[in-house]
Amino acid sequence: MIFQLLSGDMGPTQFVALLIALVFGISFHEFAHAAAATWLGDSTPGRQGRLTLQPAAHLEVMGSLMFLIAGFGWGKPVQYNPYALRGNPRTGQAIIAAAGPFTNFILAIVVAILTRIAIFVLDTRAWFLLPSSPERTLIELLAWIVYFNLVLSFFNLIPIFPLDGFTILSGILPAQLAEFFDATRQYGFFILMLLFFAGSSLLGPLLYQPLSTLWRLLIGL
Repeated sequence: MIFQLLSGDMGPTQFVALLIALVFGISFHEFAHAAAATWLGDSTPGRQGRLTLQPAAHLEVMGSLMFLIAGFGWGKPVQYNPYALRGNPRTGQAIIAAAGPFTNFILAIVVAILTRIAIFVLDTRAWFLLPSSPERTLIELLAWIVYFNLVLSFFNLIPIFPLDGFTILSGILPAQLAEFFDATRQYGFFILMLLFFAGSSLLGPLLYQPLSTLWRLLIGL
C-alpha cells in the first residue's frame, strides 16, 4: 500500500481512509470476537483485556506493518477456551469467528449511511465529478472507509486457515466432513500466498468485483 501511494496508484485520501479503516475496523473486528466468546460463557477475553475498543489492545505490530506494505495483515488473535463455551464447542467457535466479519459489514453499512447523509446535506450527488474540494474529500474519505471495511469483512470469510471463514465452515459442516476439511489447515498459509501471488486473476472475479458492486450500491453510485 505504501508503494502504491508513492507510485501514485493510491491517492492520499484513499490512504488515510485505509489507515482509519484498519485501526477501527480491526479493533471492532477483534472486539466482536471477544464479545461473542464472553457472551457464550468464556471469561478468557475479558481477563486478557480484549473487551475494549481501544486499538492498542487489538493491533499487532507486524500485522499492521504488513497491511501497509503488502495490503494484507492481521490483528492480535482473540484467545478463548472452546470447552468453556455454552453448547456445542464447534458451533460456538463458528459464532465467535463469524462475529468479526459481521461487525465489519455492519460498520460498512453505518458509514455508508453517513456517506449518503453527507452527499444529501452537501448536495453533492455527483461528488466524484467535482474538482478537488473539502466536500469531495470528506465524501471520498467516507466512501473508501466503507470499501475497506467490506474488504475486511468478505476477505475474512474465505474458508482458508487462518481466516475466519475456515473456522465458520468447520463449525457448520457435519463432524466427519469437518474433520476432513480440518486437514487443509496445514496448507492454509501456502494457499493464501498462492491467492496473493495470483492477484487479480483469482481474487478479482471471486471477491473484488462483487465487492465493488456492493460498495457502489451501498454508497449510492
